[in-house]
Amino acid sequence: MEILGGPLFAAAGAGESHGPAVTTIIFGCPAGHYLKREEIQSFLDRRRPGSNRHGTPRNEKDKVILLSGLYQPDHEKLLGSNSISVEVDDQRFQTEGFEEGYTTGEPISAIVLSTSKKSGDYTQFSGLEGEVRPGHTDLVKFHKSSGFVDIRGGGRSSYRATISDVIAGAVARSFLKEKFGTVILSSICQVGNLRANKSLSAELLGGDKISSGKTSSEAIESLEKQLLSSEIHSLDRDFANEAGELIKETRKAGNSIGASVEVVALNVPPLLGDPLYQSLKLKLMGSLGGLNAAESCEIGDGVQVVERLGSDNNDAIRSSGYVTNSHGGLLGGITTGMPVECRVGFKPNSTINLPEQSVRKNLEEIEFELKKGRHDPCVGVRAGVTLESRMAIELLNAAMMHQAKQINSDLSTLF
Repeated sequence: MEILGGPLFAAAGAGESHGPAVTTIIFGCPAGHYLKREEIQSFLDRRRPGSNRHGTPRNEKDKVILLSGLYQPDHEKLLGSNSISVEVDDQRFQTEGFEEGYTTGEPISAIVLSTSKKSGDYTQFSGLEGEVRPGHTDLVKFHKSSGFVDIRGGGRSSYRATISDVIAGAVARSFLKEKFGTVILSSICQVGNLRANKSLSAELLGGDKISSGKTSSEAIESLEKQLLSSEIHSLDRDFANEAGELIKETRKAGNSIGASVEVVALNVPPLLGDPLYQSLKLKLMGSLGGLNAAESCEIGDGVQVVERLGSDNNDAIRSSGYVTNSHGGLLGGITTGMPVECRVGFKPNSTINLPEQSVRKNLEEIEFELKKGRHDPCVGVRAGVTLESRMAIELLNAAMMHQAKQINSDLSTLF
């Protein structure tokens, strides 16, 4: 069973790349939080294929319909104007989805239909004699499922499955922002050999934008505007322009290229997480590093610390808090109140338009060449919002785990 997050706040998803829809169920959202569908939609719009000219040419609208877990007495506001319809045995059925309301504490379910599919592009990979894309899951998924696998668009291994991550993450980050002022941002910091000169962590620690682990709403708003105005989602506009050109040339050459994305949580409550098996470091490295195409996950200063002495690496502490943030907001798997900083490295997309040595699924050796298909030349371009979402899910779960340890004796006196 695959569950993202947990055990208190978690998400489950279902749906293949070229299936009818992706469905999501979110468990454990506390009751009483006011949630709007449009808030969730704004993050899905960043993730969706076709949202960026440097991503896949597949163009899905990815409109979310909420089906459970919300309520309010004003039914006009609850239902809004969104609806979903199906046709079965020549009969059409239609119902309304939820637009906005208070969470009830029951599971929140959502559906996103898939409407831009070219399933015929994948016949090349069908059956025991189907060809295998080097670097993709074609071979292992085929044999793991004894041949009963959906080959279209990578099936469940497709990045399309991260719709569920983003929906659940949108709920989590909405709750975290309301209760703690927590905001999560990401910035592409490397594409191929190109490296950005500006980073979120350096920007936050410069000047007076951060004090005792807290970042002002004005500073956050400024960062968000800069990120949204760039050609790709990066704080460094010059780098974004150069990276955009590099990605464009890579696509023209029929190839793909890797990228690195930093993701930072601001205004994180201290003391979340545990030192060992519920370590927030363990959860974040597994969740972020386990995303499709991710090959590395660093926290704080990451691999740079290998070359340092302890006297250089330790973050000085004063009565007002930590002076620097080499530890990336986590010590012993527990939040310190400083920004939680991670960087995730993504491999080049496995699907490319160049000849390669490969096999059929029966292990017959072949010279492989892709016949049809649509793919991202750089998966890092669309990965940021999913990394933010996964971080939000883990942070909310850790906050709820922390609160679960605070026993309230008043529970025994209901009357």
